[in-house]
Amino acid sequence: MNKKCFGPLAAFVACTGLCAQQVQPNPPQVQQLDEVIVSDSRFELKRENSGKTVIKITQEELQRNQGKTVAEIINSKSGMEITGSRGRQGEVLGVFARGGRGRQVLIIIDGVRVTDPSSFSQEYDLRLLSAANIESIEITKGAASTLYGPNAATAVINITTKKASGQKITGNFQSSLGTNQNQRNQAYDALGDFSNSVNINGTLGDVTYLVGFANSHASNMSSLIGTEEEDVTSRTTLDVKVGYRPIKKLDFIIFANNTNLKTDYDESFGLVDAPYRFISEQKRTGVTSSFEYGQGSLHLNGAFASYDSENISAFPSTFVGQNWTVDLYNRYTFGMKLHTIVGLNYIKDEAQLEENRSFRIIDPYANVVYISDSGFNLNTGVRLNIHSEYGSKFVYNVNPSYRIRTSKKAYLKVMASYATSYITPSLTQLFGAFGANADLEAEDNRTVETGVEYALGSTLRANLLYFNRNEKNAVIFDNVAFQYFNAGTEIEAQGAEAELHWRLLRDLSLDINYTFAERKGDNAIRIPKHKINALLGYRWNERTFTSLNYRYTGQRIDTDFATFSDVELEPFSLLDAYFSHDVMANKLKVFLNISNIFNEDYVEVIGFSTRGRNIKVGMNLTL
Repeated sequence: MNKKCFGPLAAFVACTGLCAQQVQPNPPQVQQLDEVIVSDSRFELKRENSGKTVIKITQEELQRNQGKTVAEIINSKSGMEITGSRGRQGEVLGVFARGGRGRQVLIIIDGVRVTDPSSFSQEYDLRLLSAANIESIEITKGAASTLYGPNAATAVINITTKKASGQKITGNFQSSLGTNQNQRNQAYDALGDFSNSVNINGTLGDVTYLVGFANSHASNMSSLIGTEEEDVTSRTTLDVKVGYRPIKKLDFIIFANNTNLKTDYDESFGLVDAPYRFISEQKRTGVTSSFEYGQGSLHLNGAFASYDSENISAFPSTFVGQNWTVDLYNRYTFGMKLHTIVGLNYIKDEAQLEENRSFRIIDPYANVVYISDSGFNLNTGVRLNIHSEYGSKFVYNVNPSYRIRTSKKAYLKVMASYATSYITPSLTQLFGAFGANADLEAEDNRTVETGVEYALGSTLRANLLYFNRNEKNAVIFDNVAFQYFNAGTEIEAQGAEAELHWRLLRDLSLDINYTFAERKGDNAIRIPKHKINALLGYRWNERTFTSLNYRYTGQRIDTDFATFSDVELEPFSLLDAYFSHDVMANKLKVFLNISNIFNEDYVEVIGFSTRGRNIKVGMNLTL
């Protein structure tokens, strides 16, 4: 599909909307509870009372993306760009939110920060996640260090894994298979993409339990363009949860996860076939607990994680790291209007470098959300970051919003935010073998946002937001001095995001998001200036659903390491189709997914393969 297709598609969408209004001006309404979001306040609050445009990926949406990776699903949301998600499975992913870098995005799983302390930038590897074990995802964009601490500068991706059902035993089984091929090797008789999962859970008296297993395997594609050797990727995941509620107001959940990832890759310098392999194992175990009392509740989230990775290549290397995270906080509500949080967060990151090195973080923090009857709301907080190496850092946020109710079901909300955040230098940057600098300070970010949101029940929701971010003390590597240091120059990033959810008819819906991002002050590689995602979904009946998904990625630059020069990459457009049918209502669902229908040939990263037209089928069985 070429760039010329965008105009006809936009016209088609516009005409569809006009026709829908003419055919059925007063469509029947589907009863839907007010959407509740958590991530921007840690309280379950109605969306209309939030000062942020939080993105919520529900279980229903995850099921309609069965067979896709977590990175692919997140990449379809406004403000998010995950480079590598359109290429061969197993490629290194670059997570960019609002024109930022991966180290500015924080990943949280079941309330606990996850990060690999042995990596160069302490980023979490999204390739380790299985979408089959996820219940929902909330994405809060903008600075959120006051609530979540290090690295929460451009986005917080808050992942909630599946919980046990109230029945004695429930089982869910998912399986999919399909092709895995680039644009030039279209062989539909050769399957190369397989994924399976099984989840057994339930409740036995005061005890809940869950055991989940998932595996995926992808072959038939080479990492590089124009090479023949296939590079295989496989992942296995095991999850266990056991919960206990000794009394009505007290509960404990103990969890454990083991994930193994193996992926072949090629030589990126010179872009030649190579029998390289990356092997990684993640082990996580922890506990979450809550105690309710009166108008308040006390919460404990704690976990230990270890990461053991190996690069088998011309320059072999190993990476071993582990971290401890404990977050203890108290929530209290005064008269349903004032929601308060006071907490203490402890982090210890450790990695095997030339010797075992570590740092510790102790952060006290407080946050207050005020919700008035008049429509004025305020979310504000402070945090004191106390780091064992660079000392202390103070951050804060002020996030007012004003909601005007235009009718019983509709409201108009005006939002603004001013927040600061910080990014902690990694252990490699502080103590590693190549260019380490123990005197590094934390990176400083300041973010300003303003926007509006309009909602009409479950029929329509639209928002428009502008953001501006200033980055100081960025940790960069000086190739001349061969050392990491804090940059004296500043980086400015700004942009706009627009989202539209519109139920054109009772069974016809349209979701569109647009992102504009501009970054100045450094080399903004692989960040598109313009990006559009549009999904038109139609439910034929209670059991059958189909959708068309259009994706546009605008111009961006990438570095050609053959010449060490920047190259401008052409925009590209992709169109996908999805079809699902409940063979047995709420029991057995089958689906068909066709991606890159027009077999568009495009470049995501210079020299690396991208996926062409592919077909995938699968099933979801619940017993």
